[in-house]
Amino acid sequence: MTDEAESGARSFDAQRPWKLDPQVALRDEAFGALAYHYGTRRLVFLKSRHLVDVVRGLDSASSASAAIAAVVDPDEVTTYEAALSRLAASEIIHAA
Repeated sequence: MTDEAESGARSFDAQRPWKLDPQVALRDEAFGALAYHYGTRRLVFLKSRHLVDVVRGLDSASSASAAIAAVVDPDEVTTYEAALSRLAASEIIHAA
């Protein structure tokens, strides 16, 4: 990870509201979705339909935790928080 990516991962707080970056387009795929950031030209694979649903739900949720809770089982929360942290580090999502 780069220093910038590490900084983004450290600053992710699931209790805060987050949203999909406006420069990111999601394209549904059989495995989940492709996320393309037009600003950074970065392509990221979202390898789970549930993760795609969480990311799409961020805009209307009060926090990342609320978006996760609306989609996944409680025993999977840590996994999805880690995935969102990586997406924050990749600039796919950002704090609202």
